[in-house]
Amino acid sequence: MKIISNLIILLFISQFTFGQSRAKKVDSISQAIHTKNPEVAISIGFIDNGKEYFFNYGEISRKSNLDVNENTIYEIGSITKLFTANLIAQAQQEGKLKINDFIESYLPNEYNLPEKIKGKIKISDLASHQSGLPDFDFKKLMESKPNQPLDINKETIHSIINDSTELMDYGNYRYSNISYVLMGLIVEKVYAKDFETLVKEKILVAAQMTTTFTTDFKVKNRVSGYDINGVEQEYFNWNSLTAPAGLLKSNTSDMTKLLKVLLSDEGQISKATKITENTFYKNTQREVGFGQEIARSGDDTFFYKTGDTFSCSSIIAYDKKSNWGIIILINQHNSDLIRDLFNTNYEQALEKNPLLIRK
Repeated sequence: MKIISNLIILLFISQFTFGQSRAKKVDSISQAIHTKNPEVAISIGFIDNGKEYFFNYGEISRKSNLDVNENTIYEIGSITKLFTANLIAQAQQEGKLKINDFIESYLPNEYNLPEKIKGKIKISDLASHQSGLPDFDFKKLMESKPNQPLDINKETIHSIINDSTELMDYGNYRYSNISYVLMGLIVEKVYAKDFETLVKEKILVAAQMTTTFTTDFKVKNRVSGYDINGVEQEYFNWNSLTAPAGLLKSNTSDMTKLLKVLLSDEGQISKATKITENTFYKNTQREVGFGQEIARSGDDTFFYKTGDTFSCSSIIAYDKKSNWGIIILINQHNSDLIRDLFNTNYEQALEKNPLLIRK
């Protein structure tokens, strides 16, 4: 018995030391990358076998000396889609819908798909970006509202949904914000509650995420954001229609709480990942789940979602087999820097076999 006890202690110490080692590598790697990009604030939350680590580099603004920390708020942009997909998955678990149902059965009455495309688009097609519906005309929206192109009215949504007579590339991957607008409408209809209420009740409260914000986010400890050229930018205004595509603002403290839930097998959020982690689209370039992408290296798999706004970029990723999760937030629209931070940490600290996030 004593020998067994000693073995257990040694295994625990070994696992703890390995976790510390991985965390130290993440810190060292990220610090070196920040040294090359000193003007960009970087906040990282890392989970290794249930233990939390936080690494922060830089200031909340290029005009401030206040350092960022694990409570500093950033825009997380399209990582919001991970939340929206999880709400839909929870709705299936509760028997309110089936993700392979056609979408017209769940849309509000004012949205009417033309007969030519009825019976073709499934909810799972929306979540995996293969619906074939046209997305927002971003160039046109930029011309009318250069700083707030996604502050979109109901008429714009109507014109896309009610006037689409053909699906140009149904079944092929094409990143789509309109798909998540529709998923938001669907989840609102089946629960008879608005998206903001649902995401708070079913995810934020459930995961004890107390400092993730929706529309009211004017806190002192939040970053100023910058575009790729270093010009300061406003945070996006997401209205009730576009909210499911990118509304949320958060920090590494709260997002590591979500990572812990995703890595566990407990609660509705975690159980819903049994749906979201399935493959719904795959080609030689990418593999897409329900609201997130899937990357494989041998028999190892991790899941990830990126987010970009005009002022911030981000990534969340987790690996259940190796029991790690990471959230990286920066206060610049710079997807190349996010890729560099994640890929370098993955190759040198998290896994033996290199596996890169694609552009």
